[in-house]
Amino acid sequence: MSQPPPPPPPNEPPKDGFGAPQDPPPGGFGAPQDPPPGGFGAPQAPPPGGFGAPQPPQGPGYGYPQTPPPQSPPGYGYPGQQPAQPPYGYGYPQQPPTYPMQPQVPQGGGGRKMSGQAVIIVAAVVAVALIIGGGVLYATSSGKDDNSKNNSSGTGGGTGGKKDNGGTGGGGTTGSNGEEKVPADTSSKVLFQVPAPSVAAGNSATTVGSWLTDKVYAKSGNAEVDGYDPDSGAKLWTIKLPGPVCSASRHTTDSDRTAIVYEPAMPTKAQPSHGCSEVAALDLAAGKELWAKSVKSGDQKISLDNVTVSGDTVATGSTSGGAAFDISTGKALWSPKPTDSCYDAGYAGGAKLVAVRKCGAYGSTRQLHIQTIDPKSGKVISEYKMSPGIEYASVVSTDPLVVAADVGDTAGDGSGISDFFSIDNRTGQLRTRFSAPGKTYAAKCDGISKTEACMMLAVGNDKLYIPTEEHDGTGQYSRTNEIVAFDLGTGKLTGQRANAGDGYTISPLRMDGARILAYKRPPYDKGGQIVSIDGTTFKETKLLENPATRSVRDAETSMLPEYAEILYGGGRLYMSAVYAHKPTGTDEKEYLAIAFGAR
Repeated sequence: MSQPPPPPPPNEPPKDGFGAPQDPPPGGFGAPQDPPPGGFGAPQAPPPGGFGAPQPPQGPGYGYPQTPPPQSPPGYGYPGQQPAQPPYGYGYPQQPPTYPMQPQVPQGGGGRKMSGQAVIIVAAVVAVALIIGGGVLYATSSGKDDNSKNNSSGTGGGTGGKKDNGGTGGGGTTGSNGEEKVPADTSSKVLFQVPAPSVAAGNSATTVGSWLTDKVYAKSGNAEVDGYDPDSGAKLWTIKLPGPVCSASRHTTDSDRTAIVYEPAMPTKAQPSHGCSEVAALDLAAGKELWAKSVKSGDQKISLDNVTVSGDTVATGSTSGGAAFDISTGKALWSPKPTDSCYDAGYAGGAKLVAVRKCGAYGSTRQLHIQTIDPKSGKVISEYKMSPGIEYASVVSTDPLVVAADVGDTAGDGSGISDFFSIDNRTGQLRTRFSAPGKTYAAKCDGISKTEACMMLAVGNDKLYIPTEEHDGTGQYSRTNEIVAFDLGTGKLTGQRANAGDGYTISPLRMDGARILAYKRPPYDKGGQIVSIDGTTFKETKLLENPATRSVRDAETSMLPEYAEILYGGGRLYMSAVYAHKPTGTDEKEYLAIAFGAR
């Protein structure tokens, strides 16, 4: 996907980078270490035939992230958790694949029905022991309030709008100048670090899901979800789970509620997966699980691939079926009809609820129906039928409705994107379809089982904002890229362009009103930046710049938009991993999350 990197420079930079170093906290970042095998959020090699091809299930069940492979040590400014590459040619690692099992397609009629026969209630098991330890390594308060809701899931992020923005996703939004303000001093400091959770030797754990509310930063750990003070990192609450989190909604309600899918028990050597069968609603304000349920096909629990929230509805889906519940009470609202010849592969939430419905017998040419549905009843409001033969699609945004697909497996880079489809929610009519070749653009989607797992793109102002692939910069050995805009009415490039700057690469995080919030991955001697880009003029304003100290920079560049979770709100930046591993050395330090804030 990326161009071959140039040769490394003849002289390596000073050990602590350029500019005034920041003293590491006691027991904090410490001296740079070789990354552990796999690392946090380590990318996977694509399966045979690319990510667009159906694969047999591997490892623990539907949609369960696979164990990342070991890799080589990083160079300066190079993400330690990416596959081995020369240090000055960053490249974009591949999204860890999630392999669906062979679809079980029932036969019969169509539509949805109330799910009283399809849903059973499973009580969640609650424990009191804490897994994550170590406390806060370096904490200072910025004293700032956050008025936005930033949420993330998978290896991507949120989808724009006050209650479901954040991360590296897209999404509909309204407003003008946005809520994020320029701090008096844009130089950031490390607010706190969350140590990686304890994991048995030779094992890894998924830690998917992070959310930012007015009063809490919440993050999945190893079979738990923890709430932290957004400024100090002090732990506010812990929700213990019987097994690892498999997937998490990137959206929250107005009352700060969200949903996750998790395993009913911890993996063991004899049984590495128990299936991702449990769906639960979480109250992030109170720090408690509201309810937990499972969905059955016949007398068998369904392993659920994805979960989302729209309004007060939790919707979860898979190749074997799905269901929708009231987020407050857990009441079953509707489910796809189990005797249908079609099935809802998954849902995307936020401002509207959209189903990706797959029709046709397995092994035949099938067709995807993109349906905007009523969250309360499951009634189809509008439907767009994609061309037969497109096996997978990802929902980039539900309002306006934008879908990405790898048509005919032509992307050729594992990104899951060759074309975008702009669809009218009200009528189901195609507004426009436009090509975004993988050799030119750098966004990614995983439409195989994670319906809204798109990253490094944003939707707002009736435009799609997407980064270009990196290319040579003006300096020796430097690389850079840009953000460009497509008009969702015409499918044409608008001519707007935001340059990353020499040595930086830029990717959208989310919309902030009419502005684009973006993360700039740094060169070897700088810290990363958060910038705000005017949606009309494309004028760039720096909001935050992280320390250039090598130990801090190495930790930052281990959590980058391609495969980590990034949230920004109220002058604070949160970067978190989606995997945890047992360190290979006693001196190695691994982090679940790192928070930066304006001085």
